[in-house]
Amino acid sequence: MDITPSPSRTALFEGHRPHLRAVAYRMLGSVTEAEDALQEAWLRYDRSDTSEVANPGGWLTTVVSRVCLNLLRDRAARREDPLEETSSLPDPLLRREGVVDPEQEVLLADSVGLALMVVLESLSPAERVAFVLHDLFAVPFEEIAPLIEKTSAATRQLASRARRKVQGQAPAPDRDLGRQRTAVDAFFAAARTGDLDGLLAVLHPDVVLRSDGGAVLARHTVVLTGAATVAGQAALWGTLSPFARPALVNGTAGAVVIGANGRALSIMAFTVVEGAITSIEVIADQERLAAMDLSQFR
Repeated sequence: MDITPSPSRTALFEGHRPHLRAVAYRMLGSVTEAEDALQEAWLRYDRSDTSEVANPGGWLTTVVSRVCLNLLRDRAARREDPLEETSSLPDPLLRREGVVDPEQEVLLADSVGLALMVVLESLSPAERVAFVLHDLFAVPFEEIAPLIEKTSAATRQLASRARRKVQGQAPAPDRDLGRQRTAVDAFFAAARTGDLDGLLAVLHPDVVLRSDGGAVLARHTVVLTGAATVAGQAALWGTLSPFARPALVNGTAGAVVIGANGRALSIMAFTVVEGAITSIEVIADQERLAAMDLSQFR
């Protein structure tokens, strides 16, 4: 039987690639690993006879999900060894405000702000697969269950448990991007002048700040909670505020901080709910920043 990929098979896979990349990114929180998962899915597709497959898109989604599930399980197993334990913020998706990027629009078709991606990192592999496929891509539980080797009822329970975690820790941001930007601009204006009252006015009382500084901050993400604590930290960033360039970070208002020498200093993502900042994610790991293409912000 000849299963050599034909131009039409290649075109079919490429036609589904944006959707498959979105699935893999939500599953893994890593742009590089998502691309690796797509490559593995292509190889499996290449070796398979899909002539009898009635729904190629669904078949490919299942293949990508299985690859991602294996990667998530491997990641979870490594964390059982303290020497291998690392925790870093998920990869951000960046673009300038006002710039249309159709590929990113597919990646961000649902709300996948960086705060949500952080919460997804805390889920078990099975919870993450069940939640992502059902809640973000409307895949029926009956189709997810065989993938994670659970019954449909158990799969529904996993997704429900994951949903409660997400809703409790990553509330949906304001849909109005202008309202988001107003809050972020007020944050930077107050930080620039050391205005603690101004910072407290724009921060939610239970705001969470997560800072991934790489080796400088050991091997984990530093987490600060509470408006007073975060405001005190933000005042220290006053000298950096003039270098903050407006950016969309995973579709929400944020900033890329570029120093006077042109070197990237940090990426900051904000979640704004009802006009108040509920979470801030900061990536300041110089190795990660150096590997990103930030030329559009310079």
